[in-house]
Amino acid sequence: MQRPTRREIYRLHAEICAGLADPTRILILYELAEGPQTGTALARILGLPQSTVARHLRILALRGLVVAARRGGIVEYTLADRRVIQALDLMRAVLMERFHLYPHAVD
Repeated sequence: MQRPTRREIYRLHAEICAGLADPTRILILYELAEGPQTGTALARILGLPQSTVARHLRILALRGLVVAARRGGIVEYTLADRRVIQALDLMRAVLMERFHLYPHAVD
């Protein structure tokens, strides 16, 4: 297997970030950090239509952020890599620090 070029790495990085560029997808990832869930369970927990959750799960799966496993007639989703939550937490810490430094930004 050929190693990706630097440009390909940046493109892949951008694709992962695009997968994170929606608040609903971030909420889904945090829910999956608690453990595997079905799309139906996620829809109930988040108070969203199942079709909306399914669309976001498809995007997360295409970006390699979640993994779907079929068990009989049920599809269960899990995080592909828990480090994504660490990255989200780090970005959230940066954001909170920025708000602390610039309190007018929350208005």
